[in-house]
Amino acid sequence: MFTLCRKYICPLVALAVIASLCGCGNRGKKADDKRVFRLNYSSGTLESIDPAFAKNLYNMWTDHMVYNTLVESDEHLHLKPSLATHWEVSADGLIYTFYLRSDIFFQDAPQFAGGKGRRMTAGDVVYSFNRIIDPAVASSGGWIFNDRVAASEPFTALNDTTVQVKLRAPFRPLPQILSMPYCSIVPKEVVEHWGKDFSRHPCGTGPFQFHYWDEGNVLVLYKNPHYWETDNSGQRLPYMDAVQVSFADSKATEFFLFLQHRLDFVNGLDGSFKDLVLNKDGSVKKEYASKLQLQKGTYLNTEYIGFLTDTANVLLKEAPTRNVLVRRAINYAIDKKKIVTYFRNGIGLPASAGFIPAGMPGYDSTERFGYHYDPKKSLELLAAAGYPNGRGLGTLTILSPDNWSDVVNFIATQLQEVGIKTKVEIMQPNILRQQMSRSQAVAFRAQWIADYPDAETYLAFFYGPLPAPPNYTRFNNAIFNKWYDESMNAPDSLRWQLYQRMDSLVIAQAPVIPLFYDEMLHFLQPNISGFSSNPMNLIDIKTVRKN
Repeated sequence: MFTLCRKYICPLVALAVIASLCGCGNRGKKADDKRVFRLNYSSGTLESIDPAFAKNLYNMWTDHMVYNTLVESDEHLHLKPSLATHWEVSADGLIYTFYLRSDIFFQDAPQFAGGKGRRMTAGDVVYSFNRIIDPAVASSGGWIFNDRVAASEPFTALNDTTVQVKLRAPFRPLPQILSMPYCSIVPKEVVEHWGKDFSRHPCGTGPFQFHYWDEGNVLVLYKNPHYWETDNSGQRLPYMDAVQVSFADSKATEFFLFLQHRLDFVNGLDGSFKDLVLNKDGSVKKEYASKLQLQKGTYLNTEYIGFLTDTANVLLKEAPTRNVLVRRAINYAIDKKKIVTYFRNGIGLPASAGFIPAGMPGYDSTERFGYHYDPKKSLELLAAAGYPNGRGLGTLTILSPDNWSDVVNFIATQLQEVGIKTKVEIMQPNILRQQMSRSQAVAFRAQWIADYPDAETYLAFFYGPLPAPPNYTRFNNAIFNKWYDESMNAPDSLRWQLYQRMDSLVIAQAPVIPLFYDEMLHFLQPNISGFSSNPMNLIDIKTVRKN
């Protein structure tokens, strides 16, 4: 109990600070609370509020509140204008031109004349993008531009409201890349004044502005009174006066606080609450139906078992998964519906199609390719591979992080039912990632979460010229590589057809076993409305109201 109370001393004190902004200090806590949106970061910390380091979910959430990007992805993965009103691409696919709004101002900061935020221009876009690839900054997002943009002057301001991006080779998902929080626009004078401390003195054009941060205890953002977006009736957004972030480092503690009405929103559910709150079909149990709202949505995350396929690797010399027929047999031996039903309480969709998840353009909803549970077919493939009933196959070892041991042990049991001897080796996630990156993991359980709203982020996983990451399986197929290259300057309709062809080819060669396509669980208090998110779990609270 002491840990819980200690974590919440500062957040409770912060409410008194927020009251001064709300202008309702004399009306009591209840009135104040209706103007504050409260959430928790269960990591126990926040690494940065500098978009150049937006490498994890909580960093991205915070950056999305403080900053804007040129374009955004909505809840249906459609790109929509944000700081840019529209954009064009040259016929050769090498030059993208973005046209900016002229009425957007940075949040107030002492580094501006008179302390008032100045107008954002194309020069700010050029500065922000160059900063991402500046070795001195060492942005964790450098990969989004490195080897993609032109070597010389890749970003150019043609005038105050027009900016061009020049590429080395066509890359059609560029606008989707620019929707990532990494590509948020920052002001040069504020960044250069603070240097590395800009992370603790952020300044952007977003709906909320920085106010107070007691690391590990509380972060408070205030409403940006000059924010540029309005609702359909012309009212300026956001509706909330403040956002309060706490840092209880336990998902179980977080959900307890939600049930006590001390948080307005919780992302996901601790495993210890799964059977308490949810039915096996993923619906909320009757006793909780009036106590919370559950929003379920597509989450662009494919959970999978991966196989190393580089036959030149000495580790594969005796490995049973060297044979594609064995890999297909393993696919047919796994009951993915049971995994979703009994281990996930109905959260997610069994992966019966490709590696591209449901909800992403390029996903094949007809399931023309993919694997269903069919032990008989699995045995037929094992016999065709020269291992009838698994005889002579040897032992398959699957590496898994400890939080997935139950699912992987279930998979091992199913494989043994068709004669495939299977051993599960549990290890720390960081050690597993190292082994995957060094091509030392013959079979492994992992996940692939979309970095941006285009299926290329899933297909790059199998593109032969790329290292690990992303190509952890070391898959390299000449036809796949050719289709990938063709897709990079193809119009959307043709590009998505090529995406499906590539996905089909991958599934036929079975370097991975897609287990399920994930879903988001967002728990909200009954009095919350206007909350939204996109399928990459980037939350948007500009239009949140508390009734």
